[in-house]
Amino acid sequence: SVVFSGVMAAPLSAEVILLPFLVMGFCTLTALLHMVFARKILNDGSEAVIPLTVGTGNTGYFGIPVALLLFGEQGLAIYIVCMLGTTLFENSVGFYLAARGKYSIRDALIRVAKLPSVYAFLLAVGLNLSGMGIPDPFVPLFDNLRGAYSILGMMIIGMSILSFKGLAGNPVFTGLAFFGKFVSWPVLALAFWWLDASVLGIYDQAVHQAIFLISITPIAANTVVIATLLDASPQQAAGTTLLSTLFALGFIPVMVSLVF
Repeated sequence: SVVFSGVMAAPLSAEVILLPFLVMGFCTLTALLHMVFARKILNDGSEAVIPLTVGTGNTGYFGIPVALLLFGEQGLAIYIVCMLGTTLFENSVGFYLAARGKYSIRDALIRVAKLPSVYAFLLAVGLNLSGMGIPDPFVPLFDNLRGAYSILGMMIIGMSILSFKGLAGNPVFTGLAFFGKFVSWPVLALAFWWLDASVLGIYDQAVHQAIFLISITPIAANTVVIATLLDASPQQAAGTTLLSTLFALGFIPVMVSLVF
């Protein structure tokens, strides 16, 4: 419902439709680069989770309220289109990298094929391009579902860290995860912003700001869910996710004030 209503409200063009795949490409690049470093400095099994921690982010549960506050309804629609890219990464490349040796590429692709958000995106693109919109009586319903989505998502974080007691495991893991999530990803987003604004001229400022906001969100709560599912250092993932969420409470306002 969140993806569907967001895409329905977005001013669609070929460039906008390609945004999820652009963001997914950025997530993949960040994940692969840090996976190389993780394999060199970590040897306790937690290195498998690094691609997920640095590649994606809590773009939905945490990011949507922030995007609504910063961008308004129109900017939120663009943000949600970009956000789908992190969902695609998380359930395909990110899942596969974390599950190497346990699941095949085919299993990761099947996981993506089961994502409701993919079909919501395709349906909304078709309806939007055909000139249809959400009927007015249903607009409050989708607004309330968006609010419930954020609340339920933060509850997932709480459930994931229920047994958390202090920093779990290797602080090197936490340092690498923080560097990838709060340094590498934002630098990549800013580099694209500069390149597109100065040379390419494909997207406007609303897209640049949406991608940058995605880059500074904390580690995704779903990282803990996937780490638990795969038995890939779930306690370490939970502790680092909690710390990144607390850190982002101060980091996001500072970065927004400096960049926007």
